[in-house]
Amino acid sequence: MTVALLAGGGTAGHVNPLLALADRWRVVDSDVVVLVLGTAEGLEARLVPERGYELLTIPRVPFPRRIGRAAWSFPRRFRDAVRRTRAIIRERGVEVVVGFGGYASAPAYLAARLERVPIVAHEANARPGIANKLAAWLGGRIGVTFGGTPMRGGVVVGMPLRAEIVDLDRDAARPEALRRWDLDPARPVLLVTGGSTGARRLNDAMTASARSVVAAGWQVLHITGSGRGGDDPGVAGYRVLEYCDRMDLAFAAADLVLCRSGAATVSELAALGLPSVLVPYAVGNGEQRLNARELVEAGGARIVDDATVSPEWVTVELIPLLGDRDEIDRMATRAASVGRRGGADALLTLVHDALAARRVG
Repeated sequence: MTVALLAGGGTAGHVNPLLALADRWRVVDSDVVVLVLGTAEGLEARLVPERGYELLTIPRVPFPRRIGRAAWSFPRRFRDAVRRTRAIIRERGVEVVVGFGGYASAPAYLAARLERVPIVAHEANARPGIANKLAAWLGGRIGVTFGGTPMRGGVVVGMPLRAEIVDLDRDAARPEALRRWDLDPARPVLLVTGGSTGARRLNDAMTASARSVVAAGWQVLHITGSGRGGDDPGVAGYRVLEYCDRMDLAFAAADLVLCRSGAATVSELAALGLPSVLVPYAVGNGEQRLNARELVEAGGARIVDDATVSPEWVTVELIPLLGDRDEIDRMATRAASVGRRGGADALLTLVHDALAARRVG
């Protein structure tokens, strides 16, 4: 029996690959004990128990970005988080720590090193975060989603994806998806989504252009998120959802996707061979543009700056693309050429290698 501590959380970008690995590991080895280390404030506080895993929490200790009270108290609070994690490792007999970035990962990596437990880290983004850089510096094994990610010793494993995405047969699931949202099987579907939090610029541009897009012969399934605009325009063939709990079916319905380029989204689009127009989030360290690079260079996606997206852009750029079904079909083939569905298995191989090396040593 193996006891593993999976660390990460805060956002869906950290929690979802963690759960994908945990689910896959439980399928491969029913005896594995998976513990999850996170915080009480992040998405993991809800998603991890819902999936049937035990969540252990430590205080949220963000790395200070500027001098101030938080910076002065950071060393003490970080040491406390490491101390608590070391106690978990000892008391629960943890044999390996697998981190996914986020607030819980950095204390977990240092605690593992101090307890002489092997470290494995998964870096979702093409531009690595501080926590996973620490894992590499501590000598951990590193799996990355995208080739070219600047991580010492990084091995390309792809993104651990949810089973409902890995196993999705879009053609077989499409009839159910179209019925779910009362969409016409004879007309193509544009899926618009800004991710779990929504994207105001996408929402405003698309709802303002609803009649033009529908007049171009398409239907729209638009997932707006909460509080980010995107009111229902009241146009036949234009479906508005605030939240979608069946993204697998949304992908099955779609012929083209307009969305942000988070690492998980880009990986899912490629795995499913879905053509897309990607709008990187303009705030942050630029990782979303880098995440899109492989898919765009392969010809499976087009990229557009967030500031460019407007009703005029829809008229001048998007609607002509919607009218070129041959190009959309070519984009689908090219997207599939860089798709990877085996990310969870590839990362699990790294974990098993780390465990084997520890047991031999």
